[in-house]
Amino acid sequence: MEGYTPIEIVEKLNNYIIGQDKAKKSVAIALRNRYRRNKLNDEFREEVKPKNIIMMGPTGVGKTEIARRLAKIENSPFVKVEATKFTEVGYVGRDVESMIRDLVETSIRLVKNEKISKVYDKAQKLAEERILKNLINGPEKKKDKMTNPFEAFFGSNIDNDNNNDDEESEIHDKGDRKIIEAKLKNKEIEDQYIEIEVQDNSANPIGMINTMGMDDLNMNDVFSGLLPKKKKNRKVTIKEARNIIANEEAQKMIDMDDIISIAIEKAENHGIIFIDEIDKIAGRGGSGPDVSREGVQRDILPIIEGCTVMSKYGPIKTDHILFVAAGAFHVSKITDLIPEIQGRFPIRVKLHNLTEENFIEILTKPQNALIKQYQLLLKTENVELEFTEEGIKEIAKTAYIINDQTENIGARRLHTILEELLEELSFNAPTYQGQKFIIDKDYVKEKLKDSMARTDMSKYIL
Repeated sequence: MEGYTPIEIVEKLNNYIIGQDKAKKSVAIALRNRYRRNKLNDEFREEVKPKNIIMMGPTGVGKTEIARRLAKIENSPFVKVEATKFTEVGYVGRDVESMIRDLVETSIRLVKNEKISKVYDKAQKLAEERILKNLINGPEKKKDKMTNPFEAFFGSNIDNDNNNDDEESEIHDKGDRKIIEAKLKNKEIEDQYIEIEVQDNSANPIGMINTMGMDDLNMNDVFSGLLPKKKKNRKVTIKEARNIIANEEAQKMIDMDDIISIAIEKAENHGIIFIDEIDKIAGRGGSGPDVSREGVQRDILPIIEGCTVMSKYGPIKTDHILFVAAGAFHVSKITDLIPEIQGRFPIRVKLHNLTEENFIEILTKPQNALIKQYQLLLKTENVELEFTEEGIKEIAKTAYIINDQTENIGARRLHTILEELLEELSFNAPTYQGQKFIIDKDYVKEKLKDSMARTDMSKYIL
C-alpha cells in the first residue's frame, strides 16, 4: 500500500476496468488518504474520517468492479451488500449491522490465510514426518476420549470409520525407513492409501436465540473450550494426506486470539463496504411493500456516521470504514435519499454509458479480457480461435446497437453476444480438435443476424 501513489492505483485499475477515469481517480484518492492518515499523530488520526463515495451509472459499467479491485490493491477486507436485502427494525429480514459482522469475518479469513502462508512450509515438513511415521508404525490410533457431558444433547460421539482391512497400506510397518523416506520425498507413492486421524467438523450447528442483536451463533463456538475435540479416521491417498495434515499442523501453529485482534483492527481501519442498489431504497413515504425504505436509510445512517457494532469477536467501530455506494438512479435521484445520508457521501461520481470504442477495449485490453478467456477455454479442447480486428469491431458495434435500442446492460451485453457467437463452436469443440477458426466480420454478422433482427423488430413493438 505504501508504495502506491494515486497514479499507480489508477494504472492498476486500468488493467481490469476500461474508461470511467473520474471514478477511478476518486477511489484512488480515497485509498491514498488512508495511507496519509496513518502518517498522522494519534490525536489527529482519529479526527480524519474517510470520504465516502457514491457512484451513479447504469448496470454493467464497472461500479462493483472498481470497488472490488480497489480492495484487492490494498488487500483490504471487502464486503458487497445489496441495500434491498436489508429491512427496517421490526420487519423480517437482515438487519443492517450484519454488514459489519460480515466484514469482520472476511477480515479474519484474510489475516488467517496470511498467517498460515507464513508457516505452511514448516507445516508441510511436519505433515511429511507424520505420514512417514504412519507408513512405518501403522495407522494413527484414536486416543481414549473422555465422556462427553453434552453427548445426550448433541448426539452420539461414535465415529463412523471405514475399517476395511483389504485396503490397508501395502507398506504398513514393513520395509526400511530410509527406502520409505526416499520414496515419500520423491513422491513415488502419492497414490498409496493410508489411514490418518483428522478432526471431525461434522457436528450440527444449533442457532441461539437472537437476543443481543447479533447473528445466530454456533453452539460449537460457544462450548469450544468445554467440549473435547472429536476425531475420526479417514482413508486417503498420501497426496491428499499431505494437504490435510499440513493444514491441520498450520492451524496449530497460529494464534487465533492474535488473528482476531489484527483482523478487527484491519476491518476498522482498512475495511471497504460496497452498498449496491442504494437507489432502490430512495423512495419517500408511501405504504405497501416499500414502507421500510426510509427506515432502512435511517438504520444505515449511524453505521456510516460511525458507531459501535457488537459481534461475537467483540465491539467493532465503524468510524473509519470506507463506504462506497452505487445505484443506477434511473427512477429516483440522489436527492431522494434522506439529507443525512447524502451528507455522508461527499464524493459523487457519475459513470458514463459505454461507447463502441469502450467495448473494443473491454474485449482486448484487460488482463482477463473476454476474448482471451474464450481462447484459453477452447484451447483446452485443442481448438484455436483467432479474432480479426474487423471481427472484434463488429462484435463491439453489435453490443452497442443492442444496448442502445433495447435495455442497456453495459459490458454484460458482451457476455450474451459472445455466448451466442461461439455457441456452436463450444458445443462441438471435442469434434473440432486440432482445427483453427477465424472469427471475422462475416462470421460475426452471420451468427448474430437473428439477434439484430429481433432488435430491429423491437422498435415497432409497443
